[in-house]
Amino acid sequence: MTTLLHIDASARPGRSGAQPHGSHSRRLTAHFVEHWQRARPDDRILYRDVGQHPPRPVTGEWIHAAFTKPEERELWMHEALAESEALVDELLEVDVIVAGVPMYNFGVPAGFKAYIDNIVRVGRTFGFDRSRQGVPYWPLLTDMGKRLVVLSARGDFGYEPGHRIGHINHVEPHIRTVFGYLGIDDMHSVAVEYDEFADERLLASLNQAEQRIETLVEELTSRLIAEHKVTSPAHC
Repeated sequence: MTTLLHIDASARPGRSGAQPHGSHSRRLTAHFVEHWQRARPDDRILYRDVGQHPPRPVTGEWIHAAFTKPEERELWMHEALAESEALVDELLEVDVIVAGVPMYNFGVPAGFKAYIDNIVRVGRTFGFDRSRQGVPYWPLLTDMGKRLVVLSARGDFGYEPGHRIGHINHVEPHIRTVFGYLGIDDMHSVAVEYDEFADERLLASLNQAEQRIETLVEELTSRLIAEHKVTSPAHC
């Protein structure tokens, strides 16, 4: 059984197409999960809404606690890290992360940035040793087979790499950098554009995004089946 973590980061509580002023990214993640469950009904789905319920931001106490050796932490340090520990435990548990992350002012929403800051943890998701030869940092989630899907929405258009304003898109590049730093390199992304225009181009972009999601779900679930066949023992 595969475990999928469904994350929504939009400040908008509803989904476009279902509620007035609803979120396009929530619509896309729901579409992804719906098709995933059709293909793999026995898989486990976890849900986290960092748009409506953002993690607490990193504080000085958090930093002090995180960089104190676990065996030397005081009670208040464990309390300061409790939410972060839960988020990291959840990330370690899952196989697929599908995150709805709309573009806010060319980057990720504050709630998702707080999520990132809580899961990038020395000794848990990345290693650090100043005496290590070469690079003192290394990822701890490498070779765990985790996959990341980022579903986004943008007000303008032309944010894809090499397009009109692709150079000011700091959503997918930022997420790819962070999760790659932890060892999750298998990332896929789909985005809706033209939100602020609210015309036929937005509708076409939504339709195209949903079609791409359906294709992506088919590809990922097929890969899981193939991998399971490779790793399963032969039967005589």
